[in-house]
Amino acid sequence: MTDPAKLKALRERFAAAKGGDIFDPAFRAVAEQQFSAGDRRKWPFSDVATFLDAPYRPEDFAGLDFALIGVPMDLGVTNRAGARLGPRAVRAVERIGPWEHVLRMAPQAGCKVADIGDVPLRSRFSLESCHEDIEAFYRRVATAGVIPLSVGGDHSVTWPILKALGAERPVGLVHIDAHCDTSGPYEGSKFHHGGPFRMAVLDGVLDPERTIQIGIRGGAEYLWEFSYESGMTVIHAEEVAAMGIPAVIAKARQVVGDGPVYVSFDVDGLDPAFAPGTGTPEIGGLSTAEALAILRGLIGLDVIGGDVVEVAPQYDGTTNTAQAGAQMLFTIFCLARAAWEKRKKK
Repeated sequence: MTDPAKLKALRERFAAAKGGDIFDPAFRAVAEQQFSAGDRRKWPFSDVATFLDAPYRPEDFAGLDFALIGVPMDLGVTNRAGARLGPRAVRAVERIGPWEHVLRMAPQAGCKVADIGDVPLRSRFSLESCHEDIEAFYRRVATAGVIPLSVGGDHSVTWPILKALGAERPVGLVHIDAHCDTSGPYEGSKFHHGGPFRMAVLDGVLDPERTIQIGIRGGAEYLWEFSYESGMTVIHAEEVAAMGIPAVIAKARQVVGDGPVYVSFDVDGLDPAFAPGTGTPEIGGLSTAEALAILRGLIGLDVIGGDVVEVAPQYDGTTNTAQAGAQMLFTIFCLARAAWEKRKKK
C-alpha cells in the first residue's frame, strides 16, 4: 500500500479487531446473530445436524413462520433408489448461509424457523399410504400458517404437498428438473415420481398455465405430452443456454405472475458433473451457478413454499450433490422469506 494515511486508518480500525467485529451495518447485523465474546461462534460440525443449522423442534411447528421438513421416501422411483437418504445428507452439510451474498439477506434473522424433523410415515412399503401421510401432515402445516421448505425423497412427494398447499386455490409452479414429471400411470401405478405434476393439475391444485419447467432434456421427452397439452411452459436445457439466464428469469416471472407460487427443485436438473448423486441423471444439464442465478432471479414472487428432491447421496462420494441441494434449499428459503416480508407489509 502506497498511501500511509490510508494504511494508518486501516490499522487503527482493524489491527486490534476480532473476527466478529464487523463495521458495515448489514454485515454487522448478521455477525451479531453468529458471534459471541467477539470472535466465537458455534462450530458447524457440532451437535445434531439440522437443515441450515436451524433449531430442532421435531413435529412441533406451533408459532413458526417457516418449517424445514424432511420427506425420506423414495418408493416412487423408476430408476435408482436412494433418495430416502436425501434429508440426512442435506442436513449433514455444514456452513450454508447465514448470508446470501447476491440477494443481500440473512433469511433466518428476524423470523421463527426450525427443522421439525421428518414427516411421520406409517409404512415403509406402501407408496399410497406415504402420500396420504404427507398430504395430511402438510395440511396441518398450512392450516397453522407455516411456510414449508422440504427435502425429499423422490419427486412424487411434491404431489401430496401441492394437494395440501393448493387446496383452496391452485398454485403456480417454478419447476427445475431434467424431466417434466407429467407422464401417465406405469405398471398399474399413477403415483410414481414421473407424474406428480399431471396428478396435481388433474386434482385442481396446480395451475398449468402458471407453471414453468426449466432444464428439461433427455430421452424421455415423448412422455411429457401432458405438459404441452395442459399449457405448461417448457424450457429445455439447451434453450436455457440459447436464451440466456436473464431471458429465462423474465419468462418464469411472466408465466407465474403475481399469484402464489411453489418452487420445486430436482437435483437432476443439474448436470451430473455437478450432481451425480441422483436416481435419474441426465447429461447436458444446468450448472450450479446457472441454477442459483435462476432461483435468485425469482426474488419478489409470492413464494409459498418449496422443495429440493431426488438427492441420493450413495452415488456421490464427493458430497457435491448434497452440497448443491443444501444451497438450493437456502436460496428457496430466501425467496420464501422475501415473499413473507412482502405479505406482512400488506
